[in-house]
Amino acid sequence: MKAYVGVKYYKDYRNMAIIDKISSALEKVGYKTSCIVRDIQNNGQVEYSPYELMQLTFKEIDECDLVIIELSEKGVGLGIEAGYAFARGIPIITVAKQGSDISETLEGISKKVLFYDDGQEMDGLFNKFV
Repeated sequence: MKAYVGVKYYKDYRNMAIIDKISSALEKVGYKTSCIVRDIQNNGQVEYSPYELMQLTFKEIDECDLVIIELSEKGVGLGIEAGYAFARGIPIITVAKQGSDISETLEGISKKVLFYDDGQEMDGLFNKFV
């Protein structure tokens, strides 16, 4: 089983810790993970045009059984990724820090919306839902 992890993009990769925590938690329940910024862009070492990056993103999503959208911070790309996954029939789980604003649209296409207080509790977050 494979899960795509979508997170808000930052040039300085300041959210790599949460990517690692989500990936680790998913791996503990049997999923290999894919994250564009980590795996395709190699943490900023490889650059693609926006068109190429979206094509690679869609290819990665197509190869996954599950999409995780981390939405503590909103991003247009996250909406595109979630919408694409939904259109392809791939289940979506949205995760975010407590108090984050989750749009009704994303909530409507997500199998589940899960909130966490900090990354420490991430390990048990997916046990019931994947």
